[in-house]
Amino acid sequence: MSRVIYCHYLKKEADGLDFHLYPGELGKRIFNEISKQAWQEWLKKQTMLINENKFNMMNPEHRKKIETEMVKFLFEGEDVVIDGYKPQN
Repeated sequence: MSRVIYCHYLKKEADGLDFHLYPGELGKRIFNEISKQAWQEWLKKQTMLINENKFNMMNPEHRKKIETEMVKFLFEGEDVVIDGYKPQN
């Protein structure tokens, strides 16, 4: 059975994540406030960010940038802006 949470991103009740996907306090917040659907939306953005910026996830600076964008996207209602990326119509 799914956990139902109030998703901060979707602004409605939705299926919660099955387990913690991120460490620390931020991970707890994501687990408690972000739905599966919102997390999938973020993963698409994260993949684009990593690819477009050629981020190396072994680089702590790059990981910090990804985390900052994740918080802005999931909790502050800001879309991810990728330099040079134009959505295809």
